[in-house]
Amino acid sequence: MFPIRDDNPTFLRPVTTLALIAANVAVWATAQGLGSDPKLAASVCELGMIPGDLLNRFPSGTHLPLGPDHTCVITSGPTWYTLFTSMFLHGGWFHLIGNMWFLWLFGNNVEDSMGHVRFVFFYLLCGLAAAALQLLSQPDSGVPMVGASGAIGGVMGAYIVLYPRVRVHMLVVLGFWVTRIVVPAVFMLGYWFLVQLVGGALALGQRGGGIAFWAHVGGFGAGALFVMAFRQRTLVARHPHYGWKRRRRG
Repeated sequence: MFPIRDDNPTFLRPVTTLALIAANVAVWATAQGLGSDPKLAASVCELGMIPGDLLNRFPSGTHLPLGPDHTCVITSGPTWYTLFTSMFLHGGWFHLIGNMWFLWLFGNNVEDSMGHVRFVFFYLLCGLAAAALQLLSQPDSGVPMVGASGAIGGVMGAYIVLYPRVRVHMLVVLGFWVTRIVVPAVFMLGYWFLVQLVGGALALGQRGGGIAFWAHVGGFGAGALFVMAFRQRTLVARHPHYGWKRRRRG
């Protein structure tokens, strides 16, 4: 199932959401060479978050494999800045496009609930929470973590709290059979979160690469928790789909 749109109006121009999308695309085009080596591999090694590096589990000079043709070399001292830079890196075109689509689909309405500036801090805080849970789940990992999906998970966690009843249009593909269904946001996002929990449980103890499920879980949980502090009552009060109760229009 893949979301294609929602029935959720906005009142503010989503300038912060668009700026975040532009920042991710700009990093992909410049620092990551549009996914071509050697820039892609170098950016992942130098700017991706490596849990074992941040927690000093590897001595300086350690070579960590990154696929069949590349290695990451651990330098002296933990690179804490990668907690931020990793949020703006991606591993491939589909990774980037999928993340940016989810950010646009759900980010504009979450920004609408808290305003432009608050949304920036909310987004980055959720990204940090996502990285923290991934660190705790795999402290000895030498695999770089990259992607905006932890922070975007926070956006989705906020959305499910703010707009659980909103209708989300989903594209369902089963082999050659393609159809569209409409479900409440609480169903679609709840299903997504459950998949991340199951994937995270199955990934515990694994040292290889793959999907950073616990980063998704951490971001989602942080977003659902922090949104109540970041929302602005004057902004959500005018929204027809806010909360669980249906509102009457005079």
